[in-house]
Formats: sequence, C-alpha cells, structure tokens
Amino acid sequence: MTGVRVNTSPAKAASAAQSPYERLAQLGIQLPPSPPPIANFVTHVQEGNLLYLSGQGPREANGHLYSGKVGADVDVELAYQHARLVGINLLAVMHEALGDLSRVKRVVKLLGMVNAVPNFGDHPSVINGCSDLLITVFGEAGQHARSAVGFGSLPNNITVEIEAIVALRD
Repeated sequence: MTGVRVNTSPAKAASAAQSPYERLAQLGIQLPPSPPPIANFVTHVQEGNLLYLSGQGPREANGHLYSGKVGADVDVELAYQHARLVGINLLAVMHEALGDLSRVKRVVKLLGMVNAVPNFGDHPSVINGCSDLLITVFGEAGQHARSAVGFGSLPNNITVEIEAIVALRD
C-alpha cells in the first residue's frame, strides 16, 4: 500500500459518533485562543473548500515558546510533545477560522519543520506528535500526506514549526 498510513492502534482511532470536541475533552485538551502571527501574515486563508494554515510553533497559551536544537538541547520525546502542542495550536486556528471543527472534511497535508542539528535524522518521529493528535481528533479524516524535514534554524529558535492544508465540508 504505497502512500497509505495504516493506523493499527485502537487508542488512536476516533469513533465516528464522537465530535472532535468530545475527543479533545477525552484527551483533557481545552483549545487555547488562536496564537497571533509573529510577523506580517495571517494565521489562515480559506480558498474555496481548502483552508491553508500558516506555520505554528510550540507556544503555550501563556505565550511561552519552546526553543532549542533537536538532537542537542532537546531530545526526540520532548520535541514530539512540542509538535503535539503545535497540533493543538493548529486546531485552535481551525476552530477560530471555521467556528466548528466538525466542518473539517480531511486534513490533507502537513509540512513539519524541525530545528535540528545537522546530523539529526529522526524528523518523522518528532512530527508524529502533531500527526498522532490529528488522527486521534479526526479519525480517518485526520490521516494526511506529510513532509517532515530539518532546518538549520526556525524563528525565535523554536524547536518545531508545522503548517497544514485542510479540506472543508460543503
């Protein structure tokens, strides 16, 4: 099955009878306010039935940003948690943009960027923090195409930045 990611963990499977908000509540996640842009751009643009989400970083609701180099200052497990936090922030932007996460038809694509040392090679494991969350929240509709790549630096030296493309229900 080329290009298909099979989710074999029942804990990650989302029940079709549950809303994304019910799944978030089960995870103990309350969506924060949508993080503001850090420069001259908007957090999202809707074009037709696609929602393009600008890159988000690992920002806590209180504004704290996690920073450091993955593979030096930050290990894979902690960077995974940072990517999960980025996923929460992407969900907050989706909620603000759409008014209801049930309008998400499918998460189409993620671009995950990891602020890593040159010899780091486990970028996919880091970005799984976001991917795993989206699959848990949206079920099959959360399975997406993805790139996970390393960068020499990211804004404010953040550990992870992720952007997304989401298809919307008519």
